[in-house]
Parts: sequence; C-alpha cells; structure tokens
Amino acid sequence: MTTASTAPVPEGRPIRAGVVGIGWAGQQHMAAYHEAPGVELVAIAGKEEDVRAELAEQYGIADTYADWEAMIARGDLDVVSVAVPTFLHAPIAIGALKAGAHVLSEKPIARTGAEGQTMVDAAREAGRILEVVFNHRRRGDIEAIRSAVEDGTIGRPYHARAMWLRRAGIPALGSWFTNAQASGGGPLVDLGVHVLDWTLHIMGEPRVTAVSAVTHAELGPRGLGGSTGTKSGTSSAYEVEDLATVLLRLEGGGSIVLETSWATHRSTPDQFGITLYGTDGGADLNVVDYAPSGELTLYTGDGETAQDTVIEAPAGRGHGAVVERFLEHVRDPQSWSEHDGTVGLRRARIVDAAYASAAAGREIALGEDLEIIGEEA
Repeated sequence: MTTASTAPVPEGRPIRAGVVGIGWAGQQHMAAYHEAPGVELVAIAGKEEDVRAELAEQYGIADTYADWEAMIARGDLDVVSVAVPTFLHAPIAIGALKAGAHVLSEKPIARTGAEGQTMVDAAREAGRILEVVFNHRRRGDIEAIRSAVEDGTIGRPYHARAMWLRRAGIPALGSWFTNAQASGGGPLVDLGVHVLDWTLHIMGEPRVTAVSAVTHAELGPRGLGGSTGTKSGTSSAYEVEDLATVLLRLEGGGSIVLETSWATHRSTPDQFGITLYGTDGGADLNVVDYAPSGELTLYTGDGETAQDTVIEAPAGRGHGAVVERFLEHVRDPQSWSEHDGTVGLRRARIVDAAYASAAAGREIALGEDLEIIGEEA
C-alpha cells in the first residue's frame, strides 16, 4: 500500500472545499461548508450553467465547472463532496481521493458492495477519509433513542421494525432513479439504506448474519406513483422495485424487519420511523410528512406497571451536522484511517444480500465481512 501524507491542512489556511452536484443535496453541502468556520468553498461542478452561476453568486464561489474532472484536476482541494446520481459516486470519489482530497459522498456509497469496495480501497490507498452521508442518524429523535440504548434505559435491544413509506413518491419516472444500471435499485437502496443505517446505529451495530427479502413492482411499471419530471441522467423504463420488505437475522438472536416503498396504496403523507423492543423497555418513533422532530415515546416499567414517557426531541441539523463531523475528522489526521467508508460499505453489502434474496426466493446467509455465503442468486 502506498504511504500517503497524513499532514493536516497548514495552520492558518482554511480548508478548501469543492462540491460535485448542484441539486438539493449538493446545495445542503454548500450551505454547510459556507457556514463552517475555517472553511472556504472554492469550487462547484454541475451541468446546469444557470444554476451554477446562481450558486456561485450566492456563496461567493470563485470557480465553477461543467465537468467534475476539471474541478478535481485543479489539485488543490482538501475536501470534495459528491452529491450526484449513484452511478457516478465511485468514479468521482476515487478521482478525488487520488487527487489527495478527503471525500464526503451522498448515500448509498455506490450501486453495489463491490463498487463500494473500490472506493474504500482507494481511500485506504490514498490515506484519506471517505465518509457517507447518513444524515438521519443525526436527527434529534433518532439520537434520543440511541441514548436510551446507551444508558441502559431500554436494556438489550432484540427486535426492531423500521420503515419509510411513500404513497406516490417515485422520484421521477423515467429518470436515472428508475434505471437499474444507474441507481442500483429502487426504494430499498434509496430510502432503505437510511432505515438500515439508523436502525443498526440505534441497536449498537449488531452483525447481520442472514437476510430474507421480497420486492414488488406493481405501480411504477404502470406509470403510477410518481411524477414524470426530469432529473439528470438517462431516460429509462421502470426497472426497479417500488416496495421492499426485509427480515434481518442478527448475531445473538436479534432481528430487524425493514419496509420501504416509493409507491403504495396507503395513507398520506409520507411516513418513516422505528419501533424498538428491548429487554427492559422499548421505543416508538413516528415521523409524518418529514417533520423535523417526530412523535417519540419510550416504554419502560417493571412488567406490571407501565411507564410511558413522551420525548420532545430537538430537531437535528441534518447535513450541517454531518459536514461538521466530517470536518472534525479531516482536522484530526490520527483518525483518518478510522473513516475509510467501511460503514457505508457494510450497508451496501446488506442491501446486496437483500436483492439477492428477493431474486432467489430464499434466505441469504452472510459471513463475518457480510459477504454472501454459498451460491449467489
């Protein structure tokens, strides 16, 4: 392995940041960098010239680029955020890492675990940070449940039901989102990776030993459940699922049930949350219409007397908190090797196993590194 420099940004010089992607997600990164002390947002890249010009004026960005390659080739960026369609995550992240930048990529890490592995390998080779944006774990209500696990209020968590459900929320029919090659999948890889992340995070990162999944595509292929608005990328037929349900077996006997949908005949508005059962208590979080803080109740008691506590959790800071933590790690060279994208890779491998299970119609066993055991579907 090549030994890369672990020198921090020189004292007195701001961290130079660049963002690839000028849509909603990219703009969240831009706002966070703009507000962060000791950081200078110096470059952005995106196809829409008018949007680039508007953002450059808004944030005082000196240089804008139509092509990400040109932005990275300048060679002076300390950090690069990747906020583009999933099929571009790997090439952009790897290019930035090779150029010496630390990388913060939107979720999922990549279309597949194998592709994600190339990104992790590049981060290790370059001696740079690779992190994936899991902003939902930074919500105040999610953090409150995690704290209840950490302080023993809930005891040992042994089962969770978690979901993110939409009635008519296919991002854009015919866009890269609904193209299997470009996206890697439907709501399971798009929304489900968030659900998977916050659930495993809350439960203390138990190892997943087996996955059983079923996927459905009933509405999307008929042109139902989403807009036909355009998004950057290819024009495509509907090639992915619109509903997925997954059972995860955990080391030690625990279990998780996940359900994610882009389009289902259900109540509106959109809803996500988690119900957690532990040996000494439980928790239930229900977030409706993307409220900044959901309805959260902790359930405790001695088995005879119930003690239910409604928690008024503060709103989280989303991307702002994610970028802030990323910059803390960038400023601490001794921690760089701990942030090589492994968390995002492990999530991707579990999603891979879920799709393999759905295709094969059977449970898929996973090894220590979440590799699929036996013949892959």
